[in-house]
Amino acid sequence: MPKNVLSTPSAPKAMGPYSFAAEAGGLVFLSGQVALDPATGERRPDDVEVQARQVMDNIGVILGDVGLTYQDIVKTTIFMADMADYPKVNDVYGSYFGTEPPARSAIQAAALPGGFLVEIEVVAAR
Repeated sequence: MPKNVLSTPSAPKAMGPYSFAAEAGGLVFLSGQVALDPATGERRPDDVEVQARQVMDNIGVILGDVGLTYQDIVKTTIFMADMADYPKVNDVYGSYFGTEPPARSAIQAAALPGGFLVEIEVVAAR
């Protein structure tokens, strides 16, 4: 089962040597997203709710680029710089899903790239 790197023209510019989306065996893997505005490349303010919303919006545009939606997500992992932010992140995150949200893990990381407050990675299915 070969890996296929997917085109994601709507994604913010990559912060390192990685692809935003890759597919193998009918699963689409999105790299962890942080709160960069894809139009300007600018970092969103240090407000966890604002950052969580930008992250989820970025996930949505990347999914759209590869022909998928939030409903196609089967698993997410949420990384937070501070677990005390969990209720706020959870509220924002939950607003993007209906009655059948994906499986999820949520963990506190000692630090996130660029000093961001939240990062979310996604696995979706075709």
